Amino acid sequence: MRLFRYFKGHGLALLLVLVLLVCQAFTDLMLPTLTSQIVDVGIQQAGVEHVAVDRMSDETHRFIEPLVPQADDALFAASYERDGDAWRLTDEGRANQAKLDEILAMPLALAHSKDRPEVSSFYQMMADYEAGRADRAQLLEAADAAKEPLGATSDEMVSQLGIAGARAEYEDLGYNLTDMQMGYLARTGAVMLALAALGAVFAIGVGFIAARTGAKIAFDLRQKLFSRVVSFGEEEIGRFSAASLITRGTNDIQLIQMVCMMLMRMVLYAPILGIGGIIMVMVVNASLGWIVVVAIVCVAAVLAVVFKLALPKFKIMQQLIDRVNLVAREMLTGLPVIRAFDRQPYEQERFDEASTRLMRTQLFTNRVMTFLMPAMMLIMNATSVAIVWFGGLGVDNGSIQTGDLIAFITYSMVIIMGFLMLGMISMMLPRAAVAAERVDEVIETEPRVHDAPKAQLVKLPADEAKGAKISFEDVSFAYEGSDKPTLDGLNFTVEPGQTLAIIGSTGSGKSTVLKLIERFFDVTAGQVLIDGVDVRDLSQHELRQQLGFVPQKAFLFTGTIATNVAYSDEAMSDAQMEEALSVAQALDFVNEEEDGADTAIAQGGTNVSGGQRQRLAIARALAARPRALLFDDSFSALDYKTDAQLRQALKQRLSGVTQVIVAQRVASIRDADVIVVLEEGRMVGRGTHDQLMETCDAYREIAYSQLSAEELEGGEAA
Repeated sequence: MRLFRYFKGHGLALLLVLVLLVCQAFTDLMLPTLTSQIVDVGIQQAGVEHVAVDRMSDETHRFIEPLVPQADDALFAASYERDGDAWRLTDEGRANQAKLDEILAMPLALAHSKDRPEVSSFYQMMADYEAGRADRAQLLEAADAAKEPLGATSDEMVSQLGIAGARAEYEDLGYNLTDMQMGYLARTGAVMLALAALGAVFAIGVGFIAARTGAKIAFDLRQKLFSRVVSFGEEEIGRFSAASLITRGTNDIQLIQMVCMMLMRMVLYAPILGIGGIIMVMVVNASLGWIVVVAIVCVAAVLAVVFKLALPKFKIMQQLIDRVNLVAREMLTGLPVIRAFDRQPYEQERFDEASTRLMRTQLFTNRVMTFLMPAMMLIMNATSVAIVWFGGLGVDNGSIQTGDLIAFITYSMVIIMGFLMLGMISMMLPRAAVAAERVDEVIETEPRVHDAPKAQLVKLPADEAKGAKISFEDVSFAYEGSDKPTLDGLNFTVEPGQTLAIIGSTGSGKSTVLKLIERFFDVTAGQVLIDGVDVRDLSQHELRQQLGFVPQKAFLFTGTIATNVAYSDEAMSDAQMEEALSVAQALDFVNEEEDGADTAIAQGGTNVSGGQRQRLAIARALAARPRALLFDDSFSALDYKTDAQLRQALKQRLSGVTQVIVAQRVASIRDADVIVVLEEGRMVGRGTHDQLMETCDAYREIAYSQLSAEELEGGEAA
């Protein structure tokens, strides 16, 4: 799965999380055991933990000694040493306390059962043994026979009888059992609090590392995605669509980040907790393990049904989000047109349709997920009832203690919750996998326009005073998927410092010429040369340092006038910016602003007029001091006077810079050194204004459609 590849390079974080999760699971799994001990030992046994008491009276010691199996005589003798008129447990005895508990349980129970008539036969045998009328083997046989009258039908019941004997022994020795009980409860409670606090520390550590790792993965993905998108040409942007790219860079990566965090916090933790819970269940009471197995099978069945219903919907949800974003983006961008044609109801219907499809899909998946939790609760509660029912029978017959039953219920819930966590995250994995696939699709897409292997080695002159020579040699170009070429067999050259104008009817390929010079696209055939070097042999950075481009639709970035004009160089001097604004005929209106060049610019430049926006876009290109300026119908929003002043300033102050101007107005290009006339992608005329008026019918038709004969003869537009 693609998601797991994102953890490459985060091995140390995963290892730390794994260690912390194991520690957290240990603390969580120890709490039910301690709860069981509080119930069984702290409450039922009054704080008496072991049958092997710390002190034993001399009378009890003499009574027990012959009842110890002969094989354990040495252990018993080494476990207690005389301490005045009593016997004290030795260090060796403490080291073997579990074995001693087993050895002394029945003898100690018999030592404190003298008032129980059902074992009178045993005490008769004890009297016979002390009088020499019975041997030790007969006494041990009588002690074993006394188990049934005392109700010791299992090892657990024998142990409980031994604990009762130990409590009686402590009472006979004058111990305060209430203090013993409270001391045990206090110690165990303190351990539980310490474990809970430690578990919280481990959980916080896991959350911290998981959050940082998830955020770093998302950061890296956004960086890779943005870097790739920035390198895309118009072809790749058009293939994915701007709305989809925005969704992939925000919604999809955010989903990946969240699931990566959950993978580290839940998916790794669930099996650790589940396996630990199973082990603890087997330790507490393996006879009830079948209940947990049945519960796990039921959980798996419910998850399988939910997966079957929900997974197909999850896979298409991201596409529906793309659709909503696309429609919303079109509505917001085209709002003036929508209002102008009074199409608000139609656009509202379009948006409602896209939103409704997404809503229905989300409602379906949410309903399925809503069914999941009640089903899980039903299984968990049914499991608890089954454990209480069958465990209660065990408590009744003495095979299980109450505290162990409580611990068993808790561990069973832990196991089921572990599987539930896996199920919940599994529901999110398909969506995250789709998101990862969509993000990787963008990152792995190689732009068609890319630098050649040795492009970085090719350099052009950096002298801004000397214009660039631009040549088209038999250039043809067709957009992807189009059978008809947009440009066909173009041949022309613009010398350094010259002005080349391109004019033609709508759709004749004028703007495409500039895009080929900027290398937004690569030619289908032929060559575009800068100073005799094919633009494909240059790095894109080197090429675009030579060019200043003013797009057909002037676009300004959020910031100030200064940040927009100095876009190519943040350290640009004020004098350089002022010169560019002056040539672009923008200095007057900038100076009229209260904040001057520091005047705020809204997103897209919506707080300035179209003409001001266009002049600022021109100033941005001029401020970069390129060797060639490319104007894509960049004077259309200017009045004739400003247009003329701008062209005059360009001619006087930037005479050495090569200019390529795409224009609709003949008045803007009539003074150009060379004019190229395009018609349906073919060059149908080339020359000066006067030459084309004589030789090119297409140019002459455009000229007479815009200017009168007097204006054409006089050389000035009205």
